[in-house]
Amino acid sequence: MRILTGIQSSGRPHLGNILGAILPAVELSKKTGNESFLFIADLHTLTSLKDGATIRANTLSIAAAWLACGLDTQHTYFYRQSKLAPYHTELLWYLSCVTPFPMLANAHSFKDKSNKLADVNAGLFTYPVLQAADILLYDANLIPVGKDQRQHIEMTRDMAGVINRLAQKDIFVIPEAEISEHVMTIPGIDGQKMSKSLNNYIDVFLPEKDLLKQIKKIVTDTTPLEDPKNPDEDITFKLYQLIATPEQVAQMKAHYLQGGYGYGHAKQALYEAMLVYFKEAREKFDYYMANPKEIEAKLEEGEERVKPIAEATIQRVREIFQF
Repeated sequence: MRILTGIQSSGRPHLGNILGAILPAVELSKKTGNESFLFIADLHTLTSLKDGATIRANTLSIAAAWLACGLDTQHTYFYRQSKLAPYHTELLWYLSCVTPFPMLANAHSFKDKSNKLADVNAGLFTYPVLQAADILLYDANLIPVGKDQRQHIEMTRDMAGVINRLAQKDIFVIPEAEISEHVMTIPGIDGQKMSKSLNNYIDVFLPEKDLLKQIKKIVTDTTPLEDPKNPDEDITFKLYQLIATPEQVAQMKAHYLQGGYGYGHAKQALYEAMLVYFKEAREKFDYYMANPKEIEAKLEEGEERVKPIAEATIQRVREIFQF
């Protein structure tokens, strides 16, 4: 089973990215019979971010986060999208020429901003086509995504089907989406889905004092310390459940229901649990960020390994059009 996952270099990975995408992808890559392609989608980032130095810094921090979370680059393909750009963008063009305008106009990535067309660039409009190229270029079978990306995978399947029919043979593998329901339920500090764009995220790789400051910003209600509280409606408790042991979760829940336990206590407990849960990852992250040449070497090695696969796919597509 060939699995492909990408993450944009729009900022350092936060708690939601790590729990919802990175750790599940790393676990999938370890399973016998799986072949994983894990890449940094830095070309996609250009739809919203234009500063090269910032994209470069984000790319390094994202790579460091993947490595810190246990990615084994000897058993996975780990690479930057931009370093294979000639293949990704060439396939983007072929797919664009068989993709109907209404399909792209109905894409969530465009419709969400279509009422402010001045903010929409052509890259954002064709975002699903480049995403399809990312997937089809490497013959991926399974694409782990959140529910909000289901539509884009369906579009990828449609594009692949058109090319296969033109060629009258299977040029592309038709990928399947694996929907991870919990990706959409990791709350940010304001209770909405954790997101960089909403600035409601928790950066687990911050220095300890800065991490505690972020956790203290979690929104709570005004229930007095001495009164019982509803753990099921509290953001801090919801986050604590994701990283604490079952015994610790049960204990905190009992504290909430009994009263005499404030949200400040809960936030301190969440902070301490994060330091334990991410201890090794935080240490590795700091190491890699202090040694960027090691990150670069691992990425370059992965890029050399995927290049022949991308070349073979492009050659198959070129032959359809006799190029």
